[in-house]
Order: sequence, then C-alpha cells, then structure tokens
Amino acid sequence: RRGALLHDIGKMGVPDRILLKPDKLTNAEWVTMRQHPRLAYDMLSPISYLRPALDIPYCHHEKWDGMGYPRGLKGEQIPLAARIFAVVDVWDALRSDRPYRATWEAVKVLEHIRSLAGTHFDPQVVKVCIESGVLETLAPE
Repeated sequence: RRGALLHDIGKMGVPDRILLKPDKLTNAEWVTMRQHPRLAYDMLSPISYLRPALDIPYCHHEKWDGMGYPRGLKGEQIPLAARIFAVVDVWDALRSDRPYRATWEAVKVLEHIRSLAGTHFDPQVVKVCIESGVLETLAPE
C-alpha cells in the first residue's frame, strides 16, 4: 500500500514546467521525467520502514519486454507488485484528465491495456486484472 501511495514521489524532483506542460514533452524533458523512479529510490531507501515499499516507486515504469526504465528490467526481473501497479497506473492515468489530453472511456482503456500485454505489461497480470473486473472498480480522479 505504501508503495502505491508513494509511486510518483520522485516527481518532486521534476520541475513543474515539465509536470504541468500541456504539450508533448521534448526529448530533454523526457530524460528529466524518466529520472523520477531513481529520485524516488534515493528519497525513500534511507527510511528503513519504507524499504519494503520501494518496488513500486522504483520499478513501476519497467516494461515486460525490457524496454522500460530506470533499469531496463525484463519479465519476472520486475517485482510482482510493480507489474501489478503498472497496469493500475496506466488505467488511472488514462481514465483521468491530464493537461495534455482528456480522459479515455473505460472500454478504450481496457483495449489499450490488453494490446500492451506481453510487451509493456505482464500478460498474466493483464489477464487477471481484466477478467476479475478490478480495474473497473477504480474510480477516476
């Protein structure tokens, strides 16, 4: 639970001009944005009671195919909690309004998540999340 609550704490180290930008990020801005998992790790790892929660803030942008960040972990190298949270995070992001785009309909988000099974997401996690209906119980922001 703590890991989920703290998943984007590293964004405290990302300038607001990037976080709140209504347009597409530049390559340089993406480099800065992609530092937030490492910043989260650096902030949280010295706090002993939060160390068990580090998997989500540090690894929720890793991808099943190894093309994620910050470490390029692949498949089951990615902690299970982070694999689960990655699906939930994308659901939440796409079901919420952002400065750069409107919210997506639930059906469209489910199709998108399903299309990323095996590349972005652990296919078994996607299957369980979709078949259980757990995603639809999550209210948009």
